[in-house]
Amino acid sequence: MKRKAPPSKTALAAKKARPEVPDYHLTPSTRGEAGEIVWPAPKDQMDTARDFILECAKGNKRILIVPDKDADGLTSGVIVYCTLRALGLPEDLISVHHVQRANSIFSDSERAAMASKNPSFIIVLDQGSRPSPPLIPQPHQTLIIDHHYAPTSASFPLEAVFCTANASPPVATSSLLTYILCTALHPSLRDRCAALCVIGTHGDLGNSIKWEAPFPDMTATFKQYTRKALNDAVALVNAPRRTAAYNVHAAWDALLSFSDSGSLTELLQNKDLLAARSAVSAEVERCTHSAPKFSADGRIAVLRIASQAQVHGVIATRWAGHLKSEKLEVVMVANEGYSEGKVHFSCRAVRGKKGVDIIALLEEYANASDEPGKDGEERGTLRARLGENFAQGHVQASGGIVKAEEFEELMRHMRVGEKVGKKPGEKTSPKKGGKKGDVGERQKNTLTNYFSKSNG
Repeated sequence: MKRKAPPSKTALAAKKARPEVPDYHLTPSTRGEAGEIVWPAPKDQMDTARDFILECAKGNKRILIVPDKDADGLTSGVIVYCTLRALGLPEDLISVHHVQRANSIFSDSERAAMASKNPSFIIVLDQGSRPSPPLIPQPHQTLIIDHHYAPTSASFPLEAVFCTANASPPVATSSLLTYILCTALHPSLRDRCAALCVIGTHGDLGNSIKWEAPFPDMTATFKQYTRKALNDAVALVNAPRRTAAYNVHAAWDALLSFSDSGSLTELLQNKDLLAARSAVSAEVERCTHSAPKFSADGRIAVLRIASQAQVHGVIATRWAGHLKSEKLEVVMVANEGYSEGKVHFSCRAVRGKKGVDIIALLEEYANASDEPGKDGEERGTLRARLGENFAQGHVQASGGIVKAEEFEELMRHMRVGEKVGKKPGEKTSPKKGGKKGDVGERQKNTLTNYFSKSNG
């Protein structure tokens, strides 16, 4: 029996080739009028944020910290907490508010909960932002520290001051921005909060980023703690907010304890975090095998799941690293089981695909066409009905929360799962094997094709 010839080097290279992704820290920076690098945020915004924090510490009034629920947001919040304590603010004047499951800081229930704390100062971290009335009705001052997409200075609550990294590439995470802001305010914070900064930053940017300029030097941190331990901490801290139980306070408490003790081992052995991670892993495994369907233009792959856990983002990230084709830009995972009557969805740019703007793509689909209402009723545009929680986040990691009816209309407009050659609204012919271009021709955007194509 003849032996098969070994595969050629060209064939092996084609099989193993993966899209080249440039190092994140090498993203070209914005420069100011004098040629200086604008990083991690505009200087005037950073000065304002530091002055605000100093005023909080000196004012001896109630402070409310409102961090997002993930590793980046929680570590940002703990860094601010440590800063206020280092600057002498009594512990009993600092409160923390965790936004409830499936809510945002802009919902009425969250506004009421924040107002009940009666704060004089509010510091919001990593929550994203939008134009809105002041967060609470009583007199107060608000600082927003963030890195999510915010197109204009009007993209924030009225009367709030803000410091955002979103327009200063390479875009810093909220924890990295907060770390750089706060370490200038007290000498003890650089070493005390460095690991918190790494955990938060790895939580958003992944563990393969290089801590090179303009990022701060974290050599001492990686000597004190192994990368594996820090990355394991990311997974544990992120776990509670993904569970149906949503015990985010457990992650906050663990990080706050770590900031005092410096013992990462204690955090890694935290029973509540370990139980949450186990629950999330099981739910991801249950849901991740849903087969994607593709939009008629081939630009988006959509997976549908039903889970009370917030696992749609994890699954979107996984699939975005595997699916590839010449046209495919985005993987969307839509979770129909997270809250009643709504669809929570996460989108991720396909790995290695350059120039993808998920927010712009979603807006394009939402604004392109509207279905008529029943009996000619006036329903407003689809984009208007999708609401303010549609297409939020970052240009390469976006998502939203929308009513189920509007989400299904969006899917119909994107023609997800339709056969190639079929016109919108046209019934499918029962005839199989038609000529190319016939309505009966099978959709070419199939799962097999997207795994087999080598061009990413």
